Amino acid sequence: MPRSQAASCHSLVVRLPGPVDAAELERRLRAGAAQAWPELAALRLWEEPLPFDAAHPAAASRARQEAERPLHATGLPLRAVLLRHRDGTADLVLVARHGVTLDGTSLVFGRADAAAGLPAGDRPTLEWGLGDPAAAGRTAEVPVPLPQHLPGDPALLAAATALVLARYGAGEPLDESQDAAALRARWEIDHGGPSTLAGIGVLVEDGRPGQWRLPYLAPALPGLLHFVRHPDGTVTGTLRHDRGDLAPAVAERFAAHVARVADQLAQAPDRPLETIELLAPEETERVLRLGVTPAVGSAEAAGRTLDGLFADVVRRRPEAIALTAGDTILSYAELDARAEHTAAGLRALGVAPGAMVGVALERDADLVVTLLGVLKAGCAYVPMDLRNPVERLRYTVQNAGAAVVVGSGDAFPDVEGVRVITPDALRSLGAGEPPAAPRPEDGSAPAYVIYTSGSTGRPKGVVVPHRNVAALIEATREDFGLDADDVWTLFHSSAFDFSVWEMWGCLLTGGRLVVVDYWTTRDTELFHTLLVRERVTVLNQTPSAFAQVVETDRRTPAELAVRLVVFGGEPLDVRMLAPWFARHSHTDCRLVNMFGITETTVHVTAHTVTPADVLAAGREVGPALPGWTLSVRDPRGRLLPIGAPGEICVGGAGVADRYLGLPELTAERFLTDPYGGGRVYRSGDRGRLRPDGSLDHLGRLDSQVKVRGHRIELDEIRNVLLSHPDVVGAATVLGHDTPGDAATARIDAYVALRGPAATADVLAHARGMLPAYMVPSTLTEVHAIPLTINGKVDTAALPAPSAAPAGQRAGDVPAGDAYDALTAQILKLWGHALNVDVTPNDNFFELGGNSLLVIRVLREMREQGLPKVTTQDFYRNSTAGRFIEVVRDAQA
Repeated sequence: MPRSQAASCHSLVVRLPGPVDAAELERRLRAGAAQAWPELAALRLWEEPLPFDAAHPAAASRARQEAERPLHATGLPLRAVLLRHRDGTADLVLVARHGVTLDGTSLVFGRADAAAGLPAGDRPTLEWGLGDPAAAGRTAEVPVPLPQHLPGDPALLAAATALVLARYGAGEPLDESQDAAALRARWEIDHGGPSTLAGIGVLVEDGRPGQWRLPYLAPALPGLLHFVRHPDGTVTGTLRHDRGDLAPAVAERFAAHVARVADQLAQAPDRPLETIELLAPEETERVLRLGVTPAVGSAEAAGRTLDGLFADVVRRRPEAIALTAGDTILSYAELDARAEHTAAGLRALGVAPGAMVGVALERDADLVVTLLGVLKAGCAYVPMDLRNPVERLRYTVQNAGAAVVVGSGDAFPDVEGVRVITPDALRSLGAGEPPAAPRPEDGSAPAYVIYTSGSTGRPKGVVVPHRNVAALIEATREDFGLDADDVWTLFHSSAFDFSVWEMWGCLLTGGRLVVVDYWTTRDTELFHTLLVRERVTVLNQTPSAFAQVVETDRRTPAELAVRLVVFGGEPLDVRMLAPWFARHSHTDCRLVNMFGITETTVHVTAHTVTPADVLAAGREVGPALPGWTLSVRDPRGRLLPIGAPGEICVGGAGVADRYLGLPELTAERFLTDPYGGGRVYRSGDRGRLRPDGSLDHLGRLDSQVKVRGHRIELDEIRNVLLSHPDVVGAATVLGHDTPGDAATARIDAYVALRGPAATADVLAHARGMLPAYMVPSTLTEVHAIPLTINGKVDTAALPAPSAAPAGQRAGDVPAGDAYDALTAQILKLWGHALNVDVTPNDNFFELGGNSLLVIRVLREMREQGLPKVTTQDFYRNSTAGRFIEVVRDAQA
């Protein structure tokens, strides 16, 4: 029966002493009801004899069963059933629509003023409820364990509910500096009438001996707290809820929290709300344990270095292939020897152990050799992407204090006091050096420093020790079945921490690492061909990149050998995996969604995705990895219960050392856990813990966003814009051409100008300081940045973004009908991808294009019968007119 039909009914059960005259009772029912409801003059009293006494538990069960049975939509507005017990007593069960007022004492009925007593409209949802959609419409009930001495003050009970919901992140936030009395004063509700608080109804009624009532046979809201004040002064309460909205375990804890908070409010009316404890000590301990996954593997690895662990693999498998990069193939022994020469070269340059060494190389064999060699020298590597702006490269090497950068002299900018040396020159320098004296392994020493986006307008360096990476490999080795038979790809930039997992996950488990050059990573067909040719078994991808692999795989008959796909870098919308599962069995190829952060060593959780997850469209990222810990906390750092959303805090083996040179920020984000257990990192990510210890990732709490795997602080972009002398105000927001389509995600920026500069000048300024993935796709000039009453940027008041900055689309162009067929076709393809009108003078990337949209355009060109163009040619000819000529030449 529909939930709304049950929600429109209420019921009353009255215990009648024997003997009961059914005919007289039926007459009284008809007479009382017909006064307000003439159609009830023909009301019938249904009888059912029961084979047990009234005291038998089955008697109460049968009465409840009858009381919970709603009326038929087309029937009378009242049903009456007499349940006769063996001892002569009986239960009278009255079920009526809310328009019928029930009074079991006088058996007189009237018309109710309101049909349901709760506001109509869209049914609210509970973000914290963790309900099961498959159980929607099924009602459950849990007791509210109120203490016996608690007064039945409706304001107290409503205030307790409001405070619990506020801690759960529902409803309006409360000023917790006020006291309990002030909160109670805010929630004076009418006795006997329902009140609605953030999706939960609160109803306080007076009970009568021998009666009990269900105010709603199914909750009109996700949950209803029904409190009854009894003649003896006690109060009882139940939480009646829909299992589609509230999981039973969450409902039970919510009811207990309301009772606990009500008790504290009643005992100390002048107590500040911030001192009210939501969780009892035993529940706190239970929730903390839920987020802990015990470490696995060898405890010895925690004290080892990555180069020391690599040396173990070299001793076991010296002749096995360690690395393939284009035409270069290196065995473990050869890779080790080249890295030793690199380390010797660093020693020859006077680089001392513990120093930071910059590495700015393309993805090739030299990159892997150099990173390993830096570690062998006892140093930490600082990877940099050569495609970043000069100013960002210069800032990174200066901030890290690196005196040596291994890179190409003509590609890396001049920095005073910094020597740039090529990998070949460094190895040659070290070829004549004597072997280094053995040194004790120190797993606590820094292994690398990766720079991430920072809200100050400058990136911040995260210092990660060897032991963290060693713990990550130990935590996943057995579960993922990582061994010497695996072939991995090094797909990601070394400046992106996903590469840490790719490189060391492979080399420390004896696998073969296939280094993917930059242009192959930008061409999904080339990359798919590489996967097939190299028989890759372990693939690591951001969801945005894998979406393109899925599309290419769908069109080609070539069989992949991939057995494990690991997702990271950005949230995964599991629905995108439906085409993959249609072709690949989840028992043959395991897909694992891993939530992670640079500051907690790449990965934190792991969840195996199945076709059932695709149907559920959930946001689960799994439990903590072995050795890692998870908890969810409120803005004051207090532990939150299961289901309640808050800030994800990560502890355990993966927590990084610090931010380089930023002690205040380090102290703010890396905390000594007040609940014990060492240090935790405040992630700034929003999530909720499930009853099984798994985590749901719910996005960011701050201005940080993920765009195609890159972590971006919107405030960093804003501060760069504000550094232009003619910009007096700036705002940045995340936009999408197509909602939910990660490939169309973009950064939209807005500026208020005071000088002669045009938006094109400001955009050029941003390009000189930001990496390409952080440069705004649109830059719109506004008179002033709109603000809310609280002084924050009012994003809802910002205008639609401009298609392209002023001055960027120069030159007269012919009307659309003046284009030849090929030009019109290409411009239409570009316009469809970019969601903007395109002219031959426009640059694809200046209009908001990105690598994923490049792949999409090239795919659509092939589907329309146009010749194949490589991604490299696209990037080199990114103005529409030049690109059209490339296509025209290919046609000829």
